Amino acid sequence: MDFALIMLILLVVTGGIWLLDIAFFAKKRVADEKEPWWIEYPKSFFPVILAVFMLRSFLVEPFKIPSGSMIPTLLVGDFILVNKFTYGIRLPVADEKIADINEPKRGEVMVFRYPEDPSVNYIKRVVGIPGDTVVYRDKHLIVNGEPVSVQSDGNYSYVEGGLNYVQLARMKEVLGGHRHDILINPDVPNARLEGVKDFPHRENCTYSEHEFTCIVPPGNYFMMGDNRDGSSDGRYWGFVPERNIVGRAFLIWWNFSDLKRIGTLIQ
Repeated sequence: MDFALIMLILLVVTGGIWLLDIAFFAKKRVADEKEPWWIEYPKSFFPVILAVFMLRSFLVEPFKIPSGSMIPTLLVGDFILVNKFTYGIRLPVADEKIADINEPKRGEVMVFRYPEDPSVNYIKRVVGIPGDTVVYRDKHLIVNGEPVSVQSDGNYSYVEGGLNYVQLARMKEVLGGHRHDILINPDVPNARLEGVKDFPHRENCTYSEHEFTCIVPPGNYFMMGDNRDGSSDGRYWGFVPERNIVGRAFLIWWNFSDLKRIGTLIQ
């Protein structure tokens, strides 16, 4: 069950008991009589649940990074904070936008509900916004005919799955004014064609051995992971509809394995 829905149910139950006590039960208790536990506990928890619900729904929400698709920007085990109002204010649970604030921009790191299973949250970098033509040719991004700036920055290695030692080329990329690191494996194709699915607006994309091209349809975004050859992203499952947006990732607030990452801003 969705956490926001659970919080809403608890909020309604505890708040309802509090109101019933004010309207009926309190009037029947004699002076100085102690509240029964089934009234005392909900009344105590209601303000806390309300504060958490409002904070997570409209301001910031914590997430944990479960996979290596955003290495080296985000590592497995990073706990991050996501700004819930940057891209507009949405009703909790229903996820209906009620106020526009900003639109996602190229280069921003965004959390969204996976188009194939909205109960699952994904995090990737915004590569294409509505109307963009995104080309990925020989491991280089080209957006609307303009090559994205990228420079070699040595190698990067990490252990994958606890056993597999991976060494990749590390690059500095500048996309939409956001300077960040990406990882490239020169021996892997731009997209594994066998993994490409039949997604909505699939006709907007063309694939070949050395490049693919996608035209981002209105109301959608094209996402890619910074670990380019270790990411299941828009190349395989398509576009992210605007209604699936959760928020913008902006801060690493904890990592049990590397305390130096605490407080790191997400670029």
